[in-house]
Amino acid sequence: MDGGGFLLVMLCLGIFASCNYAQDNDGGAITAVYIVTLKHAPTSHDYGQLRVKQRHQSKHNDSDGISRFHKPSNKPRKDWNNGSYISGAHDSLLRRILKGEKYLKVYSYHYVINGFAVLVTPQQADKLSRSQEVSNVVLDFSVRTATTHTPQFLGLPQGAWAQEGGFEMAGEGLVIGFIDTGIDPTHPSFSDNTPMKPYPVPKHFSGICEVTQDFPSGSCNRKLVGARHFAASAITRGIFNATQDYASPSDGDGHGTHTAAIAAGNYGIEVVVAGHHFGNASGMAPRSHIAVYKALYKSFGGFAADVVAAIDQAAVDGVDIISLSITPNRRPPGLATFFNPIDMALLSAVKAGIFVVQAAGNTGPSPKSVASFSPWIFTVGAAAHDRVYGNSVVLGNNITIPGVGLAPGTVNGSMYTLVSAIHALNDTAAVNDMYVTECQDSRNFKRGVVQGNILICSYSIRFVLGLSTIKQALETAKTLGAAGVVFYMDPYVIGFQLNPIPMSIPGIVIPSPDDSKVFLQYYNSSLVKDEATKKIIKFGGVASIGGIEANFSLSAPKIMYYSARGPDPEDSLLDNADILKPNIVAPGNSIWAAWSSLGIDSMEFMGESFAMMSGTSMAAPHVAGLSALIKQRFPFFTPSAIGSALSTTASLLDRNGGPIMAQHAYANPDLNLFPATPFDMGSGFVNATAALDPGLVFYSSYEDYISFLCGINGSSPVVLNYTGESCGVSTITAANLNLPSITISKLNKSAVVQRTVTNVDRNETYRVGWSAPYGVSVKVTPTQFFIATGEKQVLSVAFNATMNSSFASYGRIGLFGATQGRVLNIPLSVIVKIEYDAVGG
Repeated sequence: MDGGGFLLVMLCLGIFASCNYAQDNDGGAITAVYIVTLKHAPTSHDYGQLRVKQRHQSKHNDSDGISRFHKPSNKPRKDWNNGSYISGAHDSLLRRILKGEKYLKVYSYHYVINGFAVLVTPQQADKLSRSQEVSNVVLDFSVRTATTHTPQFLGLPQGAWAQEGGFEMAGEGLVIGFIDTGIDPTHPSFSDNTPMKPYPVPKHFSGICEVTQDFPSGSCNRKLVGARHFAASAITRGIFNATQDYASPSDGDGHGTHTAAIAAGNYGIEVVVAGHHFGNASGMAPRSHIAVYKALYKSFGGFAADVVAAIDQAAVDGVDIISLSITPNRRPPGLATFFNPIDMALLSAVKAGIFVVQAAGNTGPSPKSVASFSPWIFTVGAAAHDRVYGNSVVLGNNITIPGVGLAPGTVNGSMYTLVSAIHALNDTAAVNDMYVTECQDSRNFKRGVVQGNILICSYSIRFVLGLSTIKQALETAKTLGAAGVVFYMDPYVIGFQLNPIPMSIPGIVIPSPDDSKVFLQYYNSSLVKDEATKKIIKFGGVASIGGIEANFSLSAPKIMYYSARGPDPEDSLLDNADILKPNIVAPGNSIWAAWSSLGIDSMEFMGESFAMMSGTSMAAPHVAGLSALIKQRFPFFTPSAIGSALSTTASLLDRNGGPIMAQHAYANPDLNLFPATPFDMGSGFVNATAALDPGLVFYSSYEDYISFLCGINGSSPVVLNYTGESCGVSTITAANLNLPSITISKLNKSAVVQRTVTNVDRNETYRVGWSAPYGVSVKVTPTQFFIATGEKQVLSVAFNATMNSSFASYGRIGLFGATQGRVLNIPLSVIVKIEYDAVGG
């Protein structure tokens, strides 16, 4: 094997979680999927500006009647690129380079990347990489998946929705593309048969709906306007399970249905789970349209080649926003984290005017855990909103123990006798089965002992892994005639956080091992035993289960422990980038939204129409939906302007008027709360209403991003390979990108950075104030300025280190409008500070 092929194999074995090499049928050569880009620029670079211009000229709001399209288009767009010609050119190149050899082309990318994915051996990949027409060969890598009350918590009904004409108009004319696990088209959240006026299909969208046995004709409508699936890379590896994963846009997981409904689900859909009513659900932009590009699957996650194909198709179809609740399994290797096929494809999408939202990842709270890297991607972390579902069990000694469980309480608060599963085993039960107390099989227990009493079961790591389920334990309790069930936490499960779990009978899970110990001590001390035989002659412990209760907290929002944190890692060596990540935080904890009838991602919600989920996967679609409201209000806004409006208007305080707090530990997170920094929350917590009136915006262009990439040492050939753009003499450092934040990873004595704001509203005078990061002096000029509509103003920010320190510190610049009362915030983050050079002794 030559050196190039050996390097590619080692990249797979050493870096990626799952590369899934396969042997060919001859039992010889090892093959893998590679993403190959060609030197000619992708067609989005030729037509992207035309597309943006066309969008600016078109009206998104067809409020005067139905669009000329009464149904989603069945033909893909062909005016921007000739897909068959490009595919043929890729085929011709492969035949010419790999003469007579076996290979399998997986995809031809037509729009955001000029290239293809192909199943070849490492030797063939090396041969392709040496061709004059090929610019880059990258091994495919794996990726993974990272509401009833949040519209009220975000103030939408009286705020952003009201400004757009009410929920009936919120997001109309905009298409949000979801790259996820698919969708359940039968869910009422995605119906176009609503009391509102008929949906017009946006004229700029040209996507199609696949028709398969499990996604039949008619699955799409004027709400769900496009649906495709992408699994070729997975299929070539032999890991695709058609029975579980569905070779169609159908959602066999639940995750994709959930995220689509959060962003754009219909307004006022009743949420009923386990027979309980939890209010009405709505997406953030309930009038927006949905286009689904399924590239993730329950059994294996997903692969970059399939995700890039999904991005490529979404851009061709004409989506306005892309929502990605997915992250790579590992940091991309190479010169910089930004240079990976997914981020580069998204850069082309941004050039075409598409706003891209991505989940930060669920690997917090450790520093540098964020898994969304590039400045053209809007990265969203997760925060708790103010509603918390509580439950409790009251013991006979008047001790109340908190827990979780979306369950009814015991009748009229009555006390019932407690019986542990271990004390109700029948004679044939497997006494030596260490998991028998998880109550998964009713045949193990004596009905006469359990009937009419509260059954006590254990909750172990097996529930987390899906080997045991609450649902099965509840079936056991019902079969035995139990009055309710209490789950105590196994002491070996430390710090595990539970979502509220639906239960059709009185029930509760005690998530704290310490509280579980108190509960078991009471139960055991109440047992009456025969002194001679030590057999139980009476179960003396009693308890009542309080049942579900919604509580509202003034300490919200707070940053969840699992939400991935900055600083943004620039490379696999974990050097810090001068880019703020995450960009913002949004509701991501305990979020109600639609659930797929086929969904098995959460065993506890199987068969339900709604599910409560937590993660940055839930936070990102909140922002995707809210960005549609901004795009509706300002059709001329570029992706960077949308991101700027969201960032500069974000909230810094919780509902109590104090600083937003961040959980900084996995175990007992609420005992480890500290004021959130920009590396915890970015610019702050999303403020939907304020974002519709930003006053000033920070524009960054595609050319700015290219200049930034060209400024990375040694990047010129990589930039050329991915984008077809040649690096010039002029470059931009990351610190000088025109972002609505300033991050300096290493302040060597002093630095001056500039920001340019553009006025998108009426003439205004702004006063400039600031607080400097600890160990740094800051001066901003000018300290006051008048700016007319459409005009620009340059702000110069001088930093000087006043101490030597390697600990990050934070400050903020505020822009205060004199007549409109606006307050815009620009977070400042400085990590390493060098006041003077250390001299050795």
